[in-house]
This record gives sequence, C-alpha cells and structure tokens, in this order.
Amino acid sequence: MSESFAELFEKSQVERRMRPGSIINATVAKVFEDAVMVDAGLKSEGFIPIEQFYDEEGGLNVAEGDEVEVALDAVENGYGETRLSRQKAIWHRVWQDLKVCHQEGKAISGRIVDRVKGGYIVDIRQVRAFLPGSQLNVGPVRDPSYLENKTLEFKIINLDRQQNNVVVSRRAAMVGEDGSPGNAVEDLEEGAVVKGVVKNMTDYGAFLDLGGLDGLLHKTDLSWKRVRNPSEVISIGDELEVKVLKVDRENNRVSLGLRQMQEDPWSNLIKRYPKNSRHKGHVTNLADYGCFVELEDGVEGLVHVSEMDWLNKNNHPSKLVHVGQEIEVAVLDIEESRRRISLSMKQCQPNPWREFAAMHKKGDRLDGKIKAITDFGIFVGLDNGIDGLVHLSDLSWNKENREALHNYDKKRGKTLQVVLLNVDAERGRISLGIKQLEPDPLTVFVNEHGKNGLVEGTVESVETKVAHIRLAPGVRGQLKGSELASEPGSGPNVLQQTLKKDDTIRAKIINVDRRK
Repeated sequence: MSESFAELFEKSQVERRMRPGSIINATVAKVFEDAVMVDAGLKSEGFIPIEQFYDEEGGLNVAEGDEVEVALDAVENGYGETRLSRQKAIWHRVWQDLKVCHQEGKAISGRIVDRVKGGYIVDIRQVRAFLPGSQLNVGPVRDPSYLENKTLEFKIINLDRQQNNVVVSRRAAMVGEDGSPGNAVEDLEEGAVVKGVVKNMTDYGAFLDLGGLDGLLHKTDLSWKRVRNPSEVISIGDELEVKVLKVDRENNRVSLGLRQMQEDPWSNLIKRYPKNSRHKGHVTNLADYGCFVELEDGVEGLVHVSEMDWLNKNNHPSKLVHVGQEIEVAVLDIEESRRRISLSMKQCQPNPWREFAAMHKKGDRLDGKIKAITDFGIFVGLDNGIDGLVHLSDLSWNKENREALHNYDKKRGKTLQVVLLNVDAERGRISLGIKQLEPDPLTVFVNEHGKNGLVEGTVESVETKVAHIRLAPGVRGQLKGSELASEPGSGPNVLQQTLKKDDTIRAKIINVDRRK
C-alpha cells in the first residue's frame, strides 16, 4: 500500500513539473548555428532559437554542458517535439526579483531606453517598466539626455504581473528614509570623493548630478592642461569620480574637481626638465607674443617670439609654426610656484652669428645689399640671411656723418662693399665699415709728418679758445690760444683778433689723439 502511494505521489510531481508554464532545469546538449538543443528529462530534447541566449551586447552566453532554466510551453506540439522557452524562464526569474524588491523596498538596476508621453521607458533585464516624469529626479531636470542608456537605480512603486505593468521611481531611490536627498550638502565633506553624472555643460564648466544634489565642476578643475571648452574633456552623460573641493552649506552649493583625482604633473618638474635640456612638444596656442607648447599632459611652456627664430624676431608666430605642429624646444627657465616654463626654439638651431664668426675674421671685405637706411646708419644683408650695421660714424673719413649718410638714400637694394669690424654672436650684432675700405687719412698724415713735425694748414673756423685748422683732406687740427705765439697775446679773444677764416698758418704737431 505504501509503494502505491509513493508511486502516486511521484506521478503527481512529474505531472506538475510537466504542466505548461512550469520552470524546469535543463542541460545544454548541443549548440547549433540557429538553435540550442536542451535535455530537460522529458520524452524528447527541446530546441530553442539561439536568439534567446544572446546577452544585451549581442554575445552568446551559453555552451554545451551548461545548466539553464527554461519554461515548458508544450510537452507535445503535435509533431512529437517538446516546446521550451529560455526567454519566458528569464522573464519569470526577473518578475520574481521585481516582486521581492517591491515587497522589501529594495532598489533595482535598469536603463532608461526611451521617452514616452508623461515619462520614460526603463529596461530592467528585458522587462519594460514605466518611469513617470515626476519620478525622474529629486529636483527638476532641464535636459534628461545625460541619464539615457545609463545604468541607474530605481524603486518599484507599482507591480501587476497579470497586467504586465511595472511602475518605477528614480526619485524614491535617491532620497533617504526621511525623504531628504541621499547626497545632501550636510553629508559632504571637503576632500571627499564622490561619483556623479554630467547633466549639463556651459562655457565655464559642467554640472554633475550627485544623486539628488548638483555640483559644479569648473573648467579650470577639469584637467591639469589648458581647457578652452568643457566638451574637450567630458560629455553629457559621463559618469565621473570627482573630489569635493568646497561645500557652501549656506547657499547649498558644491564645487568639484576632476584634475585633483590625478597627480599634479608640475610636481618635481625641474627633475624631468632640467635647464638647457631639449624636448619635443606640440604647439597648442598662438599669441602675438609667442606660442605655447605642450610638453606632456597638463604641462605647457611659452616660447617667446624673441626665442622662436634667430633671424625673424619681428615676425608673427603664425609665420613660423601652426597649432598641432610638433617642434623641438630647449628649457630656459622653470618657475614651479607660478607654473611657468620659458622655452626656446632657436636654441635648438645653429646660431648663424657664430657660424658667420667661424667663417670670417676682422678686416675681411664683404659684399652685401643695402636693406635699410636709418638715422644711425645702414643695414647691409650678408650671408645666411643675417644683417650687419654700418654705423654713420663709419661711413666716411672726409665728410660729415649726416652728409655721408644722405649720399646712400638712392642706393637701397644696391650691392655694397664693406669691411668686417666686429661680430657679437651673443647679441646677434655685426659691425661693418665703409670708410675702412680706404686708409685712415689721419694715420697717413701722422706717418708722413710725425710728432713735432712742421705742418701748414688753412683756418676753417675760429672760436674763443680754439681755432680749427684743415691740414689735409679728412685731417683737422686744433690750435689753442696759448699756443698761438711765443709771446702771450692780449685779452681772451686773442685768437679771433689774430686769425681769420682761410688764413694759412704754419705750426708744429705737439699731440696726436687717434681715438678722437
């Protein structure tokens, strides 16, 4: 009698297990191209479309030998086949989880996948739920696009399996038991690390949703490198881990920092970029006074326009480089406290004045074209694109400086022969002379007559204390009143009383000042 009862009980359990809609365990027997064959211990194996085993990313998440839950659609479909469903088993399990979360008030994860009238559609493990617009956030949200397709936490506020109806609230998941936001200003401390989602961006920064509380991430705190617009670094919808920089509880404001989550690239910078070392970087910005070069993320230096090129100091930086160009620079100076690096492009190039000095010596005769005439002299173009200056004092032995300069007004662009007087490679200056092409008439005259020699000259002008005597072309002498005669003259105007212009006199050389 007991065996008969056991058989009846076993039979009833099998019948219950074989009832359509039952959830049973099955073993994956074979994975085909379009279907998965499973063995559920029934009359025959079941075939389930392979699409029911794809995950949310479209990948196959089953292999031979796996134990899976399936729903029994029919033991016999009229063709001797058992009909099973993996999808219905998944939905059954999700609905069980939804029921538990609803009863216990637990949050469940889901993604906002669509907008509909009055709210949004939320996908909770392939079950579609409705999120009323009023339940999206603790406060109003101008643009909810930053929340779409993001994994968020929701609480179930209504559940009806028969009507296949699920209503959820993100707002309820964001507030505490007392109804206050989960991340209230009172709960935040400066220096704390929190997570937030970018909900809105402006020219000066971005606002992050911290879970019912908004925080401002200013663009200067986005990155260690220069940021012109927040969109260069972040996008609406990005989930970020940020540091709380300042909490203004009185005005309910929170300032956040993203760059503070990374090591400051300016620390120990001098060790990585010693003075005079050379590095490669990319041009990030141009200004009238130079260009900015990024050496690494967050580290930029300035190449002043005077350090961009040896020859073209007056050119605009855009004539020499462009944004994005990779260039080589030398480190001139680092001020870590002010976050400033002075760089040079020209120090990575040969100094043309040093090259010129190595190829020429003082006294060499050179040919060059007149490039410019100024009040103080003539600029002459030389080899390698460098210029030299003929100062007006080096134009002529015989003529007054201004008169000699005037003679070159109509010779711009003409080739000129000059003498190399001096090269200052450090200051980038070359001194040239024209009068040095001919012998110094003073030297010639003195060599002919010598000190104490007797000379003859013509009075050019007479002043109170001195008379100017022209001795030869380009040679002038001075005669003081005390040297006029062996006998002292009468009165302070003895020179003017004795000498007149164009008078011829004979005198002795008593001193020669070659420097003057």
